[in-house]
Amino acid sequence: MAGLSPAQLQKFQEDGFLVVEGFLSADECVALQQRVGEIVAGMDVPPHCRIEFSTQEEEQLRAQGSADYFLNSGDKIRFFFEKGVFDKKGNFLVPPEKSINKIGHALHAHDPVFKGVTHSPKVQALARSLGLQMPVVVQSMYIFKQPHLGGEGGPAAVTPHQDATFLYTEPLGRVLGIWIALEDATLENGCLWFIPGSHTSEVSRRMVRAPAGSATGTRFLGSEPAWDDSLFVPTPVQRGALVLIHGQVAHRSEQNLSDRSRHAYTFHLMEASGTTWSPENWLQPTAELPFPALYT
Repeated sequence: MAGLSPAQLQKFQEDGFLVVEGFLSADECVALQQRVGEIVAGMDVPPHCRIEFSTQEEEQLRAQGSADYFLNSGDKIRFFFEKGVFDKKGNFLVPPEKSINKIGHALHAHDPVFKGVTHSPKVQALARSLGLQMPVVVQSMYIFKQPHLGGEGGPAAVTPHQDATFLYTEPLGRVLGIWIALEDATLENGCLWFIPGSHTSEVSRRMVRAPAGSATGTRFLGSEPAWDDSLFVPTPVQRGALVLIHGQVAHRSEQNLSDRSRHAYTFHLMEASGTTWSPENWLQPTAELPFPALYT
């Protein structure tokens, strides 16, 4: 199984992200979508655990940061919802399958279909071509990017960020995002945008676990840089494309203004050799689920 070519490796090293078209076949994409449909159909989330997902700092701290349901999801399959989809009693105002923002954070460990894709020979070949010696899978998410839903200045926009803000290591540069489009990602339905070369930036904001007894479970240290909006480049891709994302590259996605969803499966790898995973990160390995090795 072939990994990245020298030209692709150079492009990734220069830009901090890389598009690999046709990584999954249409049938492989359909299999993941069908499986997530089954998972959603069997969803049973108590009303008090119905957490609205946000990338806005204040809302993150208020909703996710104070909720054990979020903080303890690193080794489980849990559901996180768009804003405004519940009434005051936690009942759905829209069909449940249209209400979900994402599923996280351990599909890669607990579901055989997603585990198979995560540890597939072609993902392993990709990691080997990047020179990863001991990559482990730290988290996974299924992102729905629902049409005409959500907040943050419009339907389900994701604010500019670096993944290392949330998944911090020492040294930096050891976290890698794998983002796979299961549907076409277009300008209309909220494709990814990147600042090429921004992966050389330091990480000036971190989300960490708050001390025991705090009002919220997480807090932010530092502040997000004032990224120059004019430097972001849209990256539309077709279904089946893989986008490789350096842990420090600045990226965002616009609101989904279309009538079509933009499903994606994404997971993060860490080079475990010579790397310290910050004990302050919100996400921590557990006795039940240490970070699994990618190579099988």
